[in-house]
Amino acid sequence: MTVRPAPLFVGDHLAMDFLNSTAVPSGERIEWLRNGADLVDWLARAGAIERDVAANFRAKRAALGALDAAAGQARRLREWLRGFVTRHAGNALDAAAVAELARLNRLLSRDDSYRQVEAAEPGTRDAAEESGRSLRWRQVRRWSTPEQLLLPIAEAIGDLACHADFRLIRACEGPGCTLMFLDRTKAHARRWCSMALCGNRVKAAAHRAKVSRRERRR
Repeated sequence: MTVRPAPLFVGDHLAMDFLNSTAVPSGERIEWLRNGADLVDWLARAGAIERDVAANFRAKRAALGALDAAAGQARRLREWLRGFVTRHAGNALDAAAVAELARLNRLLSRDDSYRQVEAAEPGTRDAAEESGRSLRWRQVRRWSTPEQLLLPIAEAIGDLACHADFRLIRACEGPGCTLMFLDRTKAHARRWCSMALCGNRVKAAAHRAKVSRRERRR
C-alpha cells in the first residue's frame, strides 16, 4: 500500500493551498480530505485552527459522522472554488464577480465569533508586539459544530477574492501537475509549484533530452 505523502502547502495563500488539497503532483491523484479526521489534520497543518481546537474535535468520537459530513462539504466547496479560480485566473476581478460569491457569503453568515483583548505574547511577531504595545485584539470562534471548520477556509477564500491579484494566479507548468499558486515573487515569473516537485524534474528532463540530441548528432 502506497503511503500518502504529507499535504502540500505551495499555494502561497491558504485558499490556494485548500484548492491543492487534492492534486496530481507525481502522476497519481492524492486526496488529503478523505474524511473528517483528514479535514481536522489538514486545517491544523495549515495553521488555520489552533492545536487545542484540533485536539477537541479529534476527541469527540461521537461527532465522527458530522466530521465526515463536514469533509464532504469541504470537498464540494473546493470544487466550487476551483471553478471560480479557473474562470478568473489571469484577469483582474471586477465587481460583477460578487454575484458568484453568494455561496461563500451564505457560509460566512453562519459564523459565531467575537473579539477579545489579551496580552501580546512575547516572542511573537504580531502587530501589537511590532508596535511596542502590550495588548492586542484576538478573534475567537465558538467551535460548536464540525461544520464551523469550513469557516477559516471561507475567510481565506474571501481574502483571496478581495485582496489577491487574480492576474498572478498560476498553474504549475510541470507536465501533468495540477497544483496552483499565487505568484508572490518579485518578478512574478514563478513557473513551478516548487523546484523540488516539478522544477528540478522538468529541468533534468530537458537536460537529458539535450544530451540525447547531442549524442545522436555524433
